[in-house]
Amino acid sequence: MSEVKISAEPRTEFGKGGARRTRRAGKVPAVLYGHGEKPRHIALPAREFAAAIRHGGMTQVFNIEISDGSAALALPKAIQRDPIKDTFDHVDLLVVRRGEKVTVDIPVQLTGEAARDTLIMHESSTLSVLADATKLPDHLEASIEGLEAGSHVTAADVQLPAGVELAADSELVIAVVTVAPTGAVEAEGAEAEGAEAGAEAESAAAEA
Repeated sequence: MSEVKISAEPRTEFGKGGARRTRRAGKVPAVLYGHGEKPRHIALPAREFAAAIRHGGMTQVFNIEISDGSAALALPKAIQRDPIKDTFDHVDLLVVRRGEKVTVDIPVQLTGEAARDTLIMHESSTLSVLADATKLPDHLEASIEGLEAGSHVTAADVQLPAGVELAADSELVIAVVTVAPTGAVEAEGAEAEGAEAGAEAESAAAEA
């Protein structure tokens, strides 16, 4: 994950009123903490921060340049959103250092296709790993290719990039392969038949 440079300003107003004024100015109230340092209250440009989070999520590393001349590398630790306006209310940022290893939760994506007439039940969408704070993967992968009903995908089955260590229990269940409900199988079959019939109709029309 590449770093994103972002500017910030120190915040001198606190409380709900100060936070509202910060947001009205197009900025996100945030706090920087970690490494035994005194927490620093800052304001981030809302548009730039939103774009970075959409791209990198909770593993995005920010290179924050504060207008008072200081700087910090940080990872988002907690984000409070307004579900109606889809805006950011507040952000907690954890200060990190280059080469430092941190424990983070990374999204897990399943690849491949399980055996026919099966259904995949997701038990955990993320996996806790230990990795260099500035080299966090944006996602991890685990294959379900050809798995039969009754199979489990565990943390031990997830492919870890070089330099990334498992922090969770290796037996943590990520996904379970089950027998698909009869209705789902029938619906899938009907859909396939419908597609086949449509293709035959198009072929007949072309010949006519």
